[in-house]
Amino acid sequence: MFKVNEYFEGKVTSLAFETQEGKATIGVIAAGEYEFGTSTVEYMTVTSGTMEVMQANETAWKTYKEFETFMVPANSKFKMKVVEDTAYRCLYRLRKA
Repeated sequence: MFKVNEYFEGKVTSLAFETQEGKATIGVIAAGEYEFGTSTVEYMTVTSGTMEVMQANETAWKTYKEFETFMVPANSKFKMKVVEDTAYRCLYRLRKA
């Protein structure tokens, strides 16, 4: 079954599912600024809109556009800014071949 996740009073909503590559979510983020934490490696791909991301131990924001992917290390936090509602796919764990 699918699982619906909501964060930041519903401003971030995702649908969790399993892929051949591992656990994943498809979600939407309302315009705003956020800080996320993760316990696993995440590969996040923007599917609509633009994200500005600042990862832990970095001092500069990096912009990701549609179909661009960035990796977040396990056990870290990252900041995100979106200026318009934005959609993404997040892959949480890769299965080994």
